[in-house]
Parts: sequence; structure tokens; C-alpha cells
Amino acid sequence: MTASRLLKNLFIGLFVLLVVITIIVLVKTKLYPFTKYTDAHSGYLITDTSTAELQRFAGGIRIPTVSNSNYSQTNFKPFDDFKAYLRQTFPVAYQSMDTATINNYGLVFHWKGKNSSLKPVLFLSHYDVVPVNGYDPYADANNAVIFNPNDKPVDHINTVQKDWEYPPFSGAVAHGRIYGRGTLDMKCMLFGLMEASTQLIAKGFQPGRDIYFAFGHDEEVSGMNGAGKIVEYFKSKNIEFDAVYDEGGIIAAPGIAGIQKPIALIGTAEKGFLTLKIKVKGTGGHSSMPPRNSSLVLAAEIIQQLEKEQFKPDIIPPVQNFLKNVGGEMSFISQMGIANQWLLKPLLIKTLTKAPNTNALVRTTTAVTMAKGSDAENVLPTISEITVNFRLLPGTTVADVVGHVQKICKPYDTEINTLSAREASGISPVPTEGYNNMKKNIERIYPTAIITPYLTITGTDAYKYEAVSKNVYRFLPLEINEYEQKIIHGYNEYISIENYRKVIDYFKGMMEAE
Repeated sequence: MTASRLLKNLFIGLFVLLVVITIIVLVKTKLYPFTKYTDAHSGYLITDTSTAELQRFAGGIRIPTVSNSNYSQTNFKPFDDFKAYLRQTFPVAYQSMDTATINNYGLVFHWKGKNSSLKPVLFLSHYDVVPVNGYDPYADANNAVIFNPNDKPVDHINTVQKDWEYPPFSGAVAHGRIYGRGTLDMKCMLFGLMEASTQLIAKGFQPGRDIYFAFGHDEEVSGMNGAGKIVEYFKSKNIEFDAVYDEGGIIAAPGIAGIQKPIALIGTAEKGFLTLKIKVKGTGGHSSMPPRNSSLVLAAEIIQQLEKEQFKPDIIPPVQNFLKNVGGEMSFISQMGIANQWLLKPLLIKTLTKAPNTNALVRTTTAVTMAKGSDAENVLPTISEITVNFRLLPGTTVADVVGHVQKICKPYDTEINTLSAREASGISPVPTEGYNNMKKNIERIYPTAIITPYLTITGTDAYKYEAVSKNVYRFLPLEINEYEQKIIHGYNEYISIENYRKVIDYFKGMMEAE
């Protein structure tokens, strides 16, 4: 056989192979079990929120329960005030439930059900908030209360907020919103739980199983003195929960990632974190005669290597489930990548790593957050410092990350210190009875929503409760867009009255299902 004949047969073979692969890809895409959604309507009518409910919530926002990373320096007076306010505001709940105070400020409520042989369920929240930089928390104390619950609601914001419409601890009710630090994170969940349970108790409802609430007071600064101590309390009582429900997922408003349906993101796992301070030693001196190996230059080389040698990306089960559930609403090209990971996984991962929000879902991320050289403009430091924050994908351990950094720093004279660390959480199973209860209540309130497991990339108290439950879920039914997500810990934090109504109604449904 001539060389030209061999070459021709080779091209024919390659063409046939390409056709076969193309057919396989198209068929597998067509047959892939993407979740199908219909434009269903549940007949759900939003429950009106009474003036009293809004007043109670706004009153809680006006108490500046700001946590402090230096726990001993915390101003606990607002926390004492908040505890007293809660007892005064929800007398029915306090009279009907057993209560316990853990480590002075952690609050536990126990609502006894009809069947104590069933494992109980636990709802979490926290009542501490992050500070507002440069603002006196008590500056609003003597201001007139703004309470206009009948204002015409305004639409979602569509720009980055750069200031406060109302003072951050005013608890102002206006424009169909409640304004203030903690409205989204997380007093809405705490007050939603208290309102829901109070309403159910008032109509004579008793849950089928025991229900617990646990409210921490230092979630924003590690949660070790709040949730950490509450977990120890539950362990000492040998209490194991059928399910634990915390913050960590939302209803992403239509239009995010080009998907024209709301997406209910249920966190079934959360990333861990590690913050390292790397001290880099080099040659110091005067800037008029700079040496070649100043510590700051060497630190810059390490930063460059950390940026270059990123952790290998991977698609873990919650993200795989997420792609399966949202893929049906994506372009056919995207569907091909999801359905044919046997062939196209490298391309799919490459696409996911391009955007910061999806890159965070598939790898342990590296963020150089701080750097320090000398204290004078004309002095070369003998020691420079860089601080690096890693967010750990489940499956990557703290030891893995430390080893990675040690390898990069090996050619240099360095000292590596751990400032803070926490392993990534486990992955909670789906479906379970608890997950299905969430799904049913989301479908009731958001009938057109895509409902999916998800990886929570921020930290919550939830991971601590893995010690007392295998089923830990992170979700709150707040429909917010990308700009509203930014006001959490940012300027102009608010929750719409409609969202707050749905929070109360969602938790009523969750409790009635138990």
C-alpha cells in the first residue's frame, strides 16, 4: 500500500472517529438527566406582615450587637439588651418552650413535640453583626424612629451601594424595606423563627417531633464562644439531630449567570479556610544602595509563585448536582460540557475557573490579602511579611495547603505561621427527609425556582453542628440579586418586607412539616 493510500485511510479513519465522537456527545447531551422545570404556579399568596411584626423586627435591628474579634473587648451591653428585648417581645415562645442560656449569651429554645422518640431538628441563627466602619453604633439612639410600612415598595437595587440611605442602626421601615445592619445577616432568620413559632403556638399547634432553636452571639468572629459552646451543651445532653438548618444559601434572583429563573441554593457543604503569615528574610539596607535580594523583592517572588501554582480544580458532588440542576436552563454548548465530562471535563473546568464566582466552586482559592515591608520610605526591610488567605474545597485539608506553601517557600529563608484555620465541612447527603421538607416549602413559595444543592463558599456556624448531625443544610429564602448580595456586610444593608414575610412563612411551613 502506497504512502498516499495510507495517509488517505488515516484521514478517513480520523474523520469517522470524529463523526462517531460527535454523535456520542450529541446523544449523551440529549439523554443527560438534566432536571426539568415547568412554569408551575402553586397558588401561593404571600402572607401579609402585620405592623407589629415589622415593629418587633425593626426594634431588634436598633440594638447594635456588634461582635469583636478580640472577644474580651466586646461591648456586651447591647447583647444584654437584646436578650431582654427578645424575652419581652416574644413572651409566648418563652412561656411555651424550655430555654437555656449557654456561656452567658448563647440562646437555646426547646419546643417539645408529640413524639419524643423521633430525633429532633435544629434551626440556627445568630444575633451578632459586623461593625460599620467609622460609625458610632449608638449614634441612632436618640433619632426619631422612621416607620412607614405602607410606602410603595421600590425595586431591587441594580448598582453597588456606596452609602446608607438611613442610619445603619436606625431600623428604618420605608420604601417596602427594613434598613439596617443585621437585616440580612442574620436577625431576619432569628426573628422569622420566633414569629413563626409564636404564630403556630397561638393557634394550638404542636410539632410532631421536638424542635430546637440555637442562636449564637459571635458567629461573625469565629463562633467559638457561641455556637461552639452550644454544640458542647448538646453533646453533653447526648442530643443528636435529624437535621440542622442554618444560613448559607439564598434564592438567586433571575438573570444571574444568564438563567432566567430564580435559583434556590441549598448549601450541603461549605469551604474551610486557612490564613498564613509568611515572614520573608532578606538583605536590608538603605534605598540609595539597594541590594539584589531585599526581603520585599523575595516576598514578591513568593506571591508570584502562589498566584502561578494554583490548586488543581475539581468538581465535587454539590457542584456536580448544581450543574445537573441548572444545566437544563443553560445553552446547548454548556449542556454538552456538563453531559460529556468523560471527554470535555478539562474544557468545562477551564470555563468554570475563568470567573471568580465559579472558580471558587471548583478549587481551593488563594488570596494574598496583606503585605508589609519597612516603616520608612528609604529603608529596605530585612524581614517582609505577606498574609495569604486560602478557602479550602472539601477534599483539601489544612495540612495539604501548608505543605503546598512550604514547597513554594523552600528556596527562600521564611517563617510560616498559622493565624487561623478550619477544615472544610463534610458533604451532607441528599435527598433526606429534612432536605425534602426544604424543597417542598421552597416550591410552595417559589414555584418556578430551580432548587439545587450547592457549595457555600463563605463561613457559617453550621459546620460546628456536624458533631451532632449528619444532615446539615444552609439556606434562607431571600430572593436577592448580585448587588443585594454585596450589601451583606456592606453599605445600605436592607431586607425587603416581601422577603421578610416569606422568611416567616417558610419557617412556619418547615415547622408544620415536623
